[in-house]
Amino acid sequence: MHADQRKKLINELTALIKGGNAHVTLSEALSGIPADMRTTIPDNLPYSIWQLLEHIRIAQKDIVDFSISKDYKTLVWPDDYWPQPTDSVTDEQWADSIEEIERDQQRFFALLSDEGKDLFSPLAWGTGQNIVREAMLIADHNSYHIAEIIVARRLLGIWK
Repeated sequence: MHADQRKKLINELTALIKGGNAHVTLSEALSGIPADMRTTIPDNLPYSIWQLLEHIRIAQKDIVDFSISKDYKTLVWPDDYWPQPTDSVTDEQWADSIEEIERDQQRFFALLSDEGKDLFSPLAWGTGQNIVREAMLIADHNSYHIAEIIVARRLLGIWK
């Protein structure tokens, strides 16, 4: 792949992961949620906004860890990917979750930008996955659950 094409692809994948083109960003989806509603499970939905946020964090970290290291340890589905309901979450827990999502995205962006990595070659420790596929998986997975956060906010009456 020519260097200009690679740079354009990396820019597109980065923008896709950051979101905001066809939907709100995670930051926008989380903005203004009252602390006492973070753990409320809306009627007819299985998860609270906190559980969705934590699921995004856990799943994205899992994808990034898998993409970076052959020493990756497989998580157990679904138990390791979904937090249990809770009655409260502290401001510190909330902020830490968001910060880890951002840090893991930066780790993945560094992987994308590593010129020594072939973006399309299968990862030696995987079953055919490559860095481009994992980038699209992060973007797809996060956008799906960001939409669920918006639905939860609508049902709780705390969306625009």
